[in-house]
Amino acid sequence: MKRMILAAAAFIIAASIQNVQAQNTASTAQGGISGQMLSEIRKGWSGTPEEKALRNAITHNGINSLALNQENENQRDTYFSDEVKSKGISNQKSSGRCWLFTGLNVMRSKVIAEHNLGEFQFSQCYTFFWDQLEKSNLFLQSVIETASLPMEDRRIEWLFRNALGDGGQFTGVADLITKYGVVPATVMPETYSSENTSRMSQLLNWKLKEFGLELREMKNACFMTADKKANEKIKAEIDARVLNRKTEMLQFIYRFLVMNLGEPPMEFDWTMYDASGAPVSTKHYTPQSFYKEYVGTDLKNTYVLLMNDPTREYWKSYEIDLDRHMYDGENWIYVNLPIEEIEQMAIASIKDNTMMYFSCDVGKFLDREKGFLDTDYYDYGSLMGTTFGMDKRQRILTGASGSSHAMTLMAVNLDGNGKPLKWKVENSWGMSGHKGHLIMTEEWFREYMFRLVVDKKYVPAKILSILNEKPTLLPPWDPMFTEEL
Repeated sequence: MKRMILAAAAFIIAASIQNVQAQNTASTAQGGISGQMLSEIRKGWSGTPEEKALRNAITHNGINSLALNQENENQRDTYFSDEVKSKGISNQKSSGRCWLFTGLNVMRSKVIAEHNLGEFQFSQCYTFFWDQLEKSNLFLQSVIETASLPMEDRRIEWLFRNALGDGGQFTGVADLITKYGVVPATVMPETYSSENTSRMSQLLNWKLKEFGLELREMKNACFMTADKKANEKIKAEIDARVLNRKTEMLQFIYRFLVMNLGEPPMEFDWTMYDASGAPVSTKHYTPQSFYKEYVGTDLKNTYVLLMNDPTREYWKSYEIDLDRHMYDGENWIYVNLPIEEIEQMAIASIKDNTMMYFSCDVGKFLDREKGFLDTDYYDYGSLMGTTFGMDKRQRILTGASGSSHAMTLMAVNLDGNGKPLKWKVENSWGMSGHKGHLIMTEEWFREYMFRLVVDKKYVPAKILSILNEKPTLLPPWDPMFTEEL
């Protein structure tokens, strides 16, 4: 009997081993990690004294502090041959409004220079209020117009995933200010929710998605009959009810925004002070009259949006569908150019004392405390015993890099031959970095700069002519859609 029991146990064990081996073989065939493969993988760690020392250092310290290239870090020069002067540093705080701060800062520098003002700010809160209302309408109207598509359609999926955000582009600055004007920061100051947008944005997103589903159901409740005229009447009645309901939804959004941001003024009094602090004049304004008197630029027709995207053909224009802040606004249309061409226009603008809207992948090789951006600043390869060899094109294709933050390009340092050595931007992170600015090397600029908005007068005719061609339309989920935060 014992022999029979032992034999049965041995059979079960052997069968189990064969089953595990079969499973490992099957998983290996399917691309899984088998036991044998795991044994090979574990050889990646040899446990030498050098490896253990690195492991101990990395597990108890930040990677950046260990990868800091000490020789390169010590060679910092803050001189710039050409620089646009500015007064006062803005702070977007815990919000994704860098696009708005950057756009307003470009205008602010001109206002300060032309009117001899001291430190001056436009109200970011005022423009942000209209941005959130207009984006809400853009989402709701887009849902209405695509209601016949199934929820599984990629366009519908994208709409509901991107119902509302606080990020944006320069096109939003141009459209919003053209429509609603601007006001000084003292007229509509920042609030807690404008400086800390996450909770407000989350709640608005929840409500908009709920509203979107309701509008889809209303729009699709149209039952067709054999009578063509009757069908037209039914459709017209449903469209009217949908429009009325959308208006009610926007009334709720407006009320919600007022509670979080305050109500935007329709008119106001404002006293202008010169650089010495002496009052110059006190006038009554509307946001539009203030914009016309102190800015006056046709934002929608004065600037050209440039891109350096090596994944797409250069010397062509592209349009990203739904890449706008307003339903009746403009999609972002840009000219894709080699980086050398963009640099020449940037230099011309700086030399003429004109700041520019600039965006980049700011998180790469950034020393936020000291305000430097340099591809050689951190030596990750030596620390990890490898290389990180993707070029700009490969990083874009794989999602490893993209435009993430907008700032105001204001300075360049040129060598004796007029070639750029480094660049400087005015940031919107308060006084962090180099006195509120970031300094980037020419190598970093070429690798991680993506977008630049330039006044047409600095753009050669051959580039302007590209805008006369019909742009290639790209889908909303194109990698270059990413909003700057």
